Amino acid sequence: MSISIAIVEDEKNYNNALKKVINYQDDMKVAAQFFDGNDALKNLPDIAPDVVMMDIQLQDMLGIEIIEKLRKQMPKTQFIMCTSFEDDEKIFNSLKAGAMGYLIKGESMDRILSSIRDVYNGGAPMSLSIARRVLSHFEKKIPDKDFDELTEREKEILELLSQGLLYKEIADQKFISIDTVKKHVGNIYRKLHVSNKVEAINKFNHFKN
Repeated sequence: MSISIAIVEDEKNYNNALKKVINYQDDMKVAAQFFDGNDALKNLPDIAPDVVMMDIQLQDMLGIEIIEKLRKQMPKTQFIMCTSFEDDEKIFNSLKAGAMGYLIKGESMDRILSSIRDVYNGGAPMSLSIARRVLSHFEKKIPDKDFDELTEREKEILELLSQGLLYKEIADQKFISIDTVKKHVGNIYRKLHVSNKVEAINKFNHFKN
């Protein structure tokens, strides 16, 4: 059974080029072509293709809006963004709307065809530059507010714990009692939402890096 595909793309030459290459494959066929958003919005639910190749910036609306409006009506259809836009806002709005792939138009036709097969089989294909942006976005989003809540003294004690010092050694080095060290450590665990020294040190090393 071949993969049915709809193309939503207002650049006619690119739309027709996609159609030609897709229809040349043994395992896929173009079920519909749309050159504007309204036409796609009206007709896509009746066609219910396996995959939709969606441009973001159509002349009459954003492809993101189409996905947002149709996602619940077409739960079995997978949407791949195929666009020239690489800015973070459009990437993440597309993924939030329900797109399962994001390709840049400069990709080779072979890559586009393999992405259609990939998304049909449960994958989430992305151009390399897009995948890097997504990863760096999530790296930035790792919360460090827990670490910021530690006092300077608590950070110093955590640093010494990470170096393998015992409570008594920390107490001697900081000229405080062991009980005070224990109290600081208890506060560190609470603020970092951990329950032991290993977890606390792992979090500390993550924040440092």
